[in-house]
Amino acid sequence: MENVLIKEKYDEEKIKSQSEDELFYFVDHTSLSSERITAPRYSYWRSVFRIFFRKPLNWFLVFILLFVLVMTYVFPFFVKFDQFENVSDLSTYSLSPSAAIAKYGFSLKWILGTNGNGTSMFYYMWFSARISLSIALICGLINMLIGVVLGAVWGYNKTIDTVMNFIYFVISNVPYVLLITILVYVIGHGFMQFIFALTITGWLSIAYFFRNQVLIIRDREYNLASRCLGTNMFKTVTKNILPFLTSVIMTIMATEIPSYISSEVFLSYIGVGLSADIPSLGRMITIGQTKFLTFPWEFWPPVAVAATITIVLYLLGQNLADASDPRTHMK
Repeated sequence: MENVLIKEKYDEEKIKSQSEDELFYFVDHTSLSSERITAPRYSYWRSVFRIFFRKPLNWFLVFILLFVLVMTYVFPFFVKFDQFENVSDLSTYSLSPSAAIAKYGFSLKWILGTNGNGTSMFYYMWFSARISLSIALICGLINMLIGVVLGAVWGYNKTIDTVMNFIYFVISNVPYVLLITILVYVIGHGFMQFIFALTITGWLSIAYFFRNQVLIIRDREYNLASRCLGTNMFKTVTKNILPFLTSVIMTIMATEIPSYISSEVFLSYIGVGLSADIPSLGRMITIGQTKFLTFPWEFWPPVAVAATITIVLYLLGQNLADASDPRTHMK
């Protein structure tokens, strides 16, 4: 013990006796090496997809989605489809799969039988799925884009907040289905008219939701610091606020896009959907539900496709939202 104390006292006296030049010395470096970051490079989206594809279920869901996309957008380019090609031949009406194959021979075209007009159910189903899925994707992207951007600005700027609150409370008191019904009857039952009816106010509830989210984080320290440094509203919203809400955006998108398929089916069921000459899953289900006991092959295939698309899109969106949460990236 005494030896340790003597050594420590000797080291202290030695340090006191040394000059400043002996205690400190310069380290050689270049301007390039001083700016080199030794930490490994990090990519947010690479990390997101690494976590996302870590689950085997997501690989299966992506495979199902790719199959659906190929059948809805690629397959129709290689076949000729006319929903009224056999309408004059009564012997082709509502044939079961076995009866259709016996009449025409084995082919994918007749593997699901025919409907009440003698049309191939297999072709009719995928052409209809293309229309329904296109409506869901277009409406979802339009409403999400407008809703997220406007909602962020709505919550950040107090002047815009006052105006938009008045607009929101006026429009939100009008029943959504009633508004769409009136618009469809006024502007028509076409494809673009139907998308316009679904998007004219569809973004408003999304914008209001994100307005509330922005209010929670608007006055946090880093946003106040940006405001004091003179950062404009657009840059603050796009750089500080929206990246923080990435997982929330993914969660809302996971429910919004599949909901438009359900909306198309429901509106077609009540007679407010697309016109009769435009095939859609909603119209197939509406026609098939009246005879699903006698001709079940006209009802269950479109139901199965609509349910598959809705469930797959929802699960993929939820899992992608979980993977995009920065807290899941912590090791």
